[in-house]
Amino acid sequence: MARGLMVSVLGASVLAALAVGGVAMAAVPANITAALGDIKRPPADSSRDVARKPAELLALAEVKPGQKVADFMMGGGYFTRILSPAVGPKGQVYAYQIGELIKMRPASGTDQQKVVADYANVTALNGPIAHAGLPEGLDLVLTVQNYHDLHLKAFPADNADTVNKEVFKALKPGGLYVIVDHAATPGSPLAVADSLHRIDEAIVKQEVEAAGFKLVAEDDKLLASPADAHDKNVFDPAIRGHTDQFILKFRKPK
Repeated sequence: MARGLMVSVLGASVLAALAVGGVAMAAVPANITAALGDIKRPPADSSRDVARKPAELLALAEVKPGQKVADFMMGGGYFTRILSPAVGPKGQVYAYQIGELIKMRPASGTDQQKVVADYANVTALNGPIAHAGLPEGLDLVLTVQNYHDLHLKAFPADNADTVNKEVFKALKPGGLYVIVDHAATPGSPLAVADSLHRIDEAIVKQEVEAAGFKLVAEDDKLLASPADAHDKNVFDPAIRGHTDQFILKFRKPK
C-alpha cells in the first residue's frame, strides 16, 4: 500500500497528516470536536471513536458548518450522527441507505428513520443503488467501509461505474468524495468483495478517477491494523472492528 502519513497530538488539538506527494497538516476544527461530544450520540457510538478516528477523518474531509454532505451507505448512522452537528443548523446531511438492503433487511430502514428523527437537518434517501437520488450541489460525499459493496454479486457489473458517475454529478465543482474501506491484499480480484468484504485500493483509485475525480490525498496508517493479514472476512470475530483500512480523498475538478 502507499506510504501513509503520521498523526500527532498537540495538546487538545489532533493533527492529521494526509497528502499525495507531500505532508499536509490540518488541525481538527472546533465544529468537529463539538460534534463528537453531542449528547444525542449513543454511548455505543462514542465507544468506537478510538478505533474509527472520526475527528481525523472528518478533518481530512474538510467538514465545515453550513455544508451539504451525504453519508453514502450510512449503515447504523455512526457518521450521520457526527456530520449533523458538525455542519450545523444551516447545513444539511443526506443519509443514504441502499433501497435493496431495506427490502432485504427492514431493520436497516428502521435504523435510518431513528437517526433522521433525532436530527432536523438530516434527510433520508433510500432509492436503489443505481439511482440513489443524491441532490446536486453537495460539498462532500463520504462512504465508510462500504465501497466494496458496489461490487457484490447481487449488483450489475457496472454498478460502481454508475454510482461514481452519480456522485460526480451530485458534487459541486471542488467537492470531495472520501472513501474508507477494508484493505485487500494488493492485486486481489474483485471477488474478495463478496468473500471477504474487502477491496484492493488500486481498483478504487482506478474506478473513481475514471469517473473524472482527482486523487488529492491518501492514507494507510491512520486506520492501519498490523495484525490484519487481509485473509479473513471482516466479520470474522478474530478481526472484526480491527481491520486494516485505507482512506482515499478525491476532488471533483473546478
